[in-house]
Amino acid sequence: RIGAEVKEGDILVGKVTPKGEKDLSAEERLLHAIFGDKSREVRDTSLRVPHGADGVVRDVKIFTRANGDELQSGVNMLVRVYIAQKRKIKVGDKMAGRHGNKGVVSRIVPVEDMPYLPDGTPVDIMLNPLGVPSRMNIGQVMELHLGMAARTLGIHIATPVFDGASSEDLWSTVKEAGMDSDAKTILYDGRTGE
Repeated sequence: RIGAEVKEGDILVGKVTPKGEKDLSAEERLLHAIFGDKSREVRDTSLRVPHGADGVVRDVKIFTRANGDELQSGVNMLVRVYIAQKRKIKVGDKMAGRHGNKGVVSRIVPVEDMPYLPDGTPVDIMLNPLGVPSRMNIGQVMELHLGMAARTLGIHIATPVFDGASSEDLWSTVKEAGMDSDAKTILYDGRTGE
């Protein structure tokens, strides 16, 4: 089920496989000869969460021949379960935003070393400004300004993807928050205080 939390050993896909004739003991072969297929034993071959893994089920995809999916010979159904694992980011991890920007984590510093705003609030993340013009993701810049204004005003703003706040709404909110007309702010170095 999507959204389910799973841990090591949990069954993701239930599956049983009939034992072949060579897997049966002498007693089982005798019972099989007397009663037929009813006595045939099955082996549990369920897909389980591997050792040391856990997470939340994000997606389940089922491929079958009946749906016209191409499968290997001898395979009637293929089930893929995608599990998201939460972990702390580290240097070298790739991150992406919803505006088409992406980048690699190059440095992680303690919060006291991060640049901070005039009111003393430390910055959570810093992006390379060269990533904005090359991708032309002006929506990211507008969202940052609107977010800073909303934080100052103590309000939450939800903007739908294709029917969000207009630039007039954005600048009026920035003005209402008492921010500079260009929405720029000063950052102080967390290490030197300059």
